[in-house]
Amino acid sequence: MHFKVVLASVKPTYTDRVVDAGKGAGATGATIIPARGTGIREAKSFFGLTLEAQTDIIMFLLNEPLVQPVLEAIRAAGEFHKPGTGIAFVLPVDTVIGLESQMERLQQNE
Repeated sequence: MHFKVVLASVKPTYTDRVVDAGKGAGATGATIIPARGTGIREAKSFFGLTLEAQTDIIMFLLNEPLVQPVLEAIRAAGEFHKPGTGIAFVLPVDTVIGLESQMERLQQNE
């Protein structure tokens, strides 16, 4: 079994719908990490204080055949075609431990 991790950086208002879309496409779950982000757009300031954009990092650990369906689902749900809504990318995973309870379901998706 080959695993990959999909990382999606989204605005918090999109988090629930992106997670739901990923699960609807076959992901068994997701990890959500609150973060701050910066990009090509200038950070806003208020009375001299810089306000950094809040973002959530959503991590999906997936069996390789699920990567494309999950990416397509989260692309639509996160409206990634609109500027500043978020990005997603895929990284290889060498080793996974702790998934013993989910292995039977994961093998069905191969």
